Amino acid sequence: MGKELLKKIELDLPDSAISYYPFFIYKDEATQYFNRLRKTVPWQQDEIKVFGKVYPQPRLTALYGDSNKPYSYSNIVMQPHEFTPDILKLKQKVETICAVKFTSCLLNLYRNGTDSNGWHADNEKELGINPLIASVTLGQERYFHLKHRNNKNLKHKLLLQHGSLLLMAGPTQDHWLHQVPKTAKPVQERINLTFRVIK
Repeated sequence: MGKELLKKIELDLPDSAISYYPFFIYKDEATQYFNRLRKTVPWQQDEIKVFGKVYPQPRLTALYGDSNKPYSYSNIVMQPHEFTPDILKLKQKVETICAVKFTSCLLNLYRNGTDSNGWHADNEKELGINPLIASVTLGQERYFHLKHRNNKNLKHKLLLQHGSLLLMAGPTQDHWLHQVPKTAKPVQERINLTFRVIK
């Protein structure tokens, strides 16, 4: 990897360990990954319950893994598909940065500005203590919001660009919530791959 690809930005936020690599993948290569994943991934739309009402989840998802271990969040239980060559290549690229062997990858497809992911933390028990979450963005850049659980004055916003990598580690999930909010701006599709270790 060239020096530009390894450019690293550490977010100066308390109770967290968050790093951002804006140029993790060359743009042309990232576009090729996006096009292939968009066509080949068996995207699904699950239903979520909010205040007793059931709604279609405002994005499409897919789960991949190297075992049959399911992943559960928001009362949704997902069964993994086998890793594809493209997802394996991306996983290996991320692992060279993290020195961690990931066992699972949750993909999100944001089709337009209405698709979103509300405030949450990746703190499911399957992920263990102080999980490392590695997030690769392909396609449309979208804002990623962070807010501290206990200090309402601690907030941060980051524009995740095409081909970038975001790492969240240490106590981040215990102390911070994050979201990808809706936007009224006309936007193209975005694929987000979040690599994780399921215990």
